[in-house]
Formats: sequence, structure tokens, C-alpha cells
Amino acid sequence: MEGWQTQVATVSTTESVQAVQVTVLLPAYNEEQAIEAVLEEIVDALAETATHYEILVVDDASTDRTAELAQRFAASCWQCSVRVIRCPRNRGAGAARKVGIRQARGQYVVMLDADGSYPAGAIPELLSYFPAYDQVNGARTSEQGTMRWLRRPAKWVIRKLACYLTGHKIPDLNTGLKAFRRDAMLPWLWVVPDGFSCVTTMTLAFLTNGYSVKYVPTPYRPRIGRSKFHPIKDTAAYLSTVLRMVLYFRPLKVFLPLSGLMIAAGVLKSVLSFAWTGSMQESDIVIMVAGFMTCMLGLLAEVIVAHHRR
Repeated sequence: MEGWQTQVATVSTTESVQAVQVTVLLPAYNEEQAIEAVLEEIVDALAETATHYEILVVDDASTDRTAELAQRFAASCWQCSVRVIRCPRNRGAGAARKVGIRQARGQYVVMLDADGSYPAGAIPELLSYFPAYDQVNGARTSEQGTMRWLRRPAKWVIRKLACYLTGHKIPDLNTGLKAFRRDAMLPWLWVVPDGFSCVTTMTLAFLTNGYSVKYVPTPYRPRIGRSKFHPIKDTAAYLSTVLRMVLYFRPLKVFLPLSGLMIAAGVLKSVLSFAWTGSMQESDIVIMVAGFMTCMLGLLAEVIVAHHRR
């Protein structure tokens, strides 16, 4: 890809590219305080396993020494191949993940944040559930982010909405620790946004398309360095992502209840109008017709979605 710079560490094994089973993907933006410690933790976590893996760091145009430190680690790491991809401009966490997934060599991709908040020691457990599952997520057992008083209720409401819309129990909708089959994710990268809600989209894409998804309770630690979460903008993007994904894949979950409410409101208003005036009003008919049209629109969207899946 033009404009990207890649550095691959020299390793002492003769392992071929085809032998790589797992790619550990680290999207990073201004994480110079944590990047080396996280890389070392990943190597330590997988040292006792028989997994043939690589580490892929995607630097999203950091303005600090993140890429430099990652390349220094790559040059000195002998346990595995470490590649560093430097994006020419900052496009967001989702964009960095999409770059990494496309460039990954492993059959399975494990993603975690480069800020030290997710324990790399959980990676072997996540991988142990393959090939029985298509995606395995680390469900956080605590909330360590900033502005918890806002995050917790907002996340709870959006998670419950996602549970209803997908028909699945979701312990953690936007966890950044996830492992998945690369070939299963590639067809759905087009719906993944460039921003913070990317991991939510990845989860919903699997749940709404019949893939098997597993959740594993995972500790969550305070991040190293400064948080980049914007409470208003990112929460709004988070909610819009849930609604957009369901409209992509389960439109009747939105249109059918809305249609039912409109028709019920029209019938109720008609009864009240008849009781007060002795006849139905034009507005009563308009509301009921709008409800039927909404139902027809939902059915049409469902047919389009079903055709697209084929």
C-alpha cells in the first residue's frame, strides 16, 4: 500500500509466511509510554504455547515515539516476527484495525489495545476456543475508563438495545480484546467505521450474520497514558453504530416495532376522534397509513438484506 513503511524483525527461525497461525494486531496512536511493555507482555504470554504467531503494529500516524519504539522492539525480537506499519495520516482506530486485518498473515487475528489496559495473558485462553467459535471476545469485569458516571449508564442502555436488536446476550459490546477468523471478518470490513465504534461493529457483524461468538471474562486495567475517548462524540457514534448495523442486517427489528406503534397510535386516535366528533379525522388515516408504509419499507429492506447475503 503506497505511503506505508514496514519494518520486519529478523528472527532466528526458518518459519515461512504460510506457517503463521495467529496475527496479534496492535493498533497504536501516541502510545509511547506503553507500547514496549505491551509488546513484551504479548511475547511472554505466547512463549509457552506452540502457536506460530506474528505481531503486527499499525501506527496511526503517531506524533510521538510510538512507531520508533515499536521498530526498535521489532529489530531486537527473536521469538517471533514483528512488523510495524506506519500509516501516512491519522484516520482513527477503526481504520488502523482494517489496515492490520488486511495485512495480517495469520488464519486468526487477535486484537488488543496498545495502552496496556487488556492483559495479553488472556490471549492463549481466547485462542483455545477455536475452531469451535468464529469470534471470541474478552468481556471486561470492571470499568476503568474516565468519566465512569457517564460511561456506565450509556454503555448499559446501548448494550441492552444491541441485545434486543441482535437477539443475543452481549456482556461487553465494545471490548477491544477480541480474536476472530480473518476470513470471516474480511467480507464485513466495509461496514467497520474508522472511529472508536469499530470494535462494536465487528461484534455486531458476526452476531447478525449467524457466526458463533464467545465471551470470556477478562480483567481490565487502567490504561497507560492519556485517554483519547470523547464522552459526547464517541457515545453518539457508538449509538449510531448499533442502529446502523441493525439496519444493515436486521431491519425488521427496527421497522416492525415502529410500524406497530404508529398503527396502534392511529387506531387509538381514531377511537378518540370518533368518541369526540362522531367520525374519523384525516390525521387518523394518515398515521395508520404511515404505519403500514413503514412496515412495507421494513419488509422491502429485509428482502434486500436477504438477497445481499446470498
